[in-house]
Amino acid sequence: MNSRLANNHLNNAMNLNNIKTFFKLLKRTGKKWMARGPFREGPIIAYYAIFALPGLLVVSISIAGYIFGNEVVTGELHAQISDAIGESTADSVQALLRRSLETEDSTWASILGFATILIGATTVFAQLQQSFNNIWEVEADKQKTGVWPFIKTRLFSFGLILSIGFLLLVFLLLSSLLSAFGNWIQQYFSESILILVKILNICISLGVITLLFALLLKVLPDAKIRWRAVWIGAFMTALLFVLGETALGFYFGTADPGSGYGPASSVVLILLWTSYSAMIVFFGAEFTRVYSDYHYGKREPSDHAQEKKSISTDN
Repeated sequence: MNSRLANNHLNNAMNLNNIKTFFKLLKRTGKKWMARGPFREGPIIAYYAIFALPGLLVVSISIAGYIFGNEVVTGELHAQISDAIGESTADSVQALLRRSLETEDSTWASILGFATILIGATTVFAQLQQSFNNIWEVEADKQKTGVWPFIKTRLFSFGLILSIGFLLLVFLLLSSLLSAFGNWIQQYFSESILILVKILNICISLGVITLLFALLLKVLPDAKIRWRAVWIGAFMTALLFVLGETALGFYFGTADPGSGYGPASSVVLILLWTSYSAMIVFFGAEFTRVYSDYHYGKREPSDHAQEKKSISTDN
């Protein structure tokens, strides 16, 4: 009895210590995040993303469209954008995608178009890599730089684009199965069971977003990061991203910040959404760095990188 009581006290103490550690890391993350100027880095990513977005979406939709068809995928994308930014912006993006997907050009025009898409879509990941390197305080080693690191970055970026398309495919497949399951059980059970289906759908969305952020946090930085830190950071980022997108959707729906820009309102809203989302991602990446430093010690640059001067915010 005394042994069981002692174990309970020990478990409670460990849980309390873990909670204190979490808030300590969260406080340190906030200080480092603010010290790096997220309100400067976010708009930079948004600027590159506005040019990369069409190419990124076209490639992702083309991959998922092989199974579900382009109309189904663009329809699902329209619903997601409508919830996040607004229906008018979703209509504009959908019209742009339909024109891009339905355009029939010559072979040379298609090659040129694909090259343009590739350059635009990979550039935003290259810029994101630079921002992540600033967070991890690493940089390319000038003695080891050359053509290969540039090509490697672009290949990794294109691989991430393909991964996004695959994750979109998985998300649509699981959502379709869950929707069919919900329609089936609705015939035999009360409508209250649909709450469980909606919760499962949220969990699937969170899981897919976590996988996406895990890829970004592991592949893009020029630093050697342990997978445990990556998964914890990715889940934290995904959770913040989902909560942040809910808040942004409410803000865009009530304040309508793009109303004063007329025909350019859709572009302005996309820029604002991308900028705010990037700041959320940077906070999650910063948390990954803080968690990794706390549990595993000093960071280690990758083979072709070196350390930069660190920002001291440990108080």
